[in-house]
Amino acid sequence: MADCAWASPRTCQYARVVLRTALNQALRWNLVVRNAAALAIPPRVVTREITPLDPKQAQRLLKHCTIHRLGCLFTIALSLGLRLGEALGLRWSDVDLQQGQLHIHRTLQRAKGGVVFGELKTARAYRTLSLPNIAISTLTSHRVRQLEQRLAAGSRWSEENLVFTNRNGKPLDRANVRKQFHRLLESANLPKIRIHDLRHTAATLLLLQGVNPRTVMELLGHSDVTMTLNTYSHVLASLKEDAARHMDAALAAN
Repeated sequence: MADCAWASPRTCQYARVVLRTALNQALRWNLVVRNAAALAIPPRVVTREITPLDPKQAQRLLKHCTIHRLGCLFTIALSLGLRLGEALGLRWSDVDLQQGQLHIHRTLQRAKGGVVFGELKTARAYRTLSLPNIAISTLTSHRVRQLEQRLAAGSRWSEENLVFTNRNGKPLDRANVRKQFHRLLESANLPKIRIHDLRHTAATLLLLQGVNPRTVMELLGHSDVTMTLNTYSHVLASLKEDAARHMDAALAAN
């Protein structure tokens, strides 16, 4: 496992967990004499630094999204904290604009020769989200523009019912989406961040406004609240300082 070169360290860790579980069952059935996976040293996962946008930067980005072809995609990623694959895998049947809900059922993944729609990693990743007004508004406008594109494309349109597509209705290329995102950041005079940092921005903004970490966990589809607390410990530290100030104010003598 330590020299696993065929995948990322995180993927190697997941593979080790699955293999270790399977071999533990084999041990119970007396099919093997030891669990070799338990003895393997997993690769070290280097945690990337989180670089979320601050509120004013997020507002500036959303302003520029209104005139960008993929602006709706970036707005949804920011306002709902979606992973890129989750956003690209959305179908219109997953979106209920009347009820203001969005259902996450699958993800768009890279594969040899193209892309495939795959299952989500954990049970909690399958989730139903309440749409903020900004998401409802941008999705409504995006739907109208997409219908116009569909009419213009005619027989060239690929009917896959996807929310976010290229000009012919087919799934978007992840590399091109990232390229377009970085161009948008440059035009908005914003720091260069990863598109995944929109997810971190969503979580950070909610936590700073006092939203319960468990609610943020459910929004992001984390497997447990510990992951949320560990990932955004820097935000929670500042909230503790705010809590201390609030306590002083509550207990201060008049």
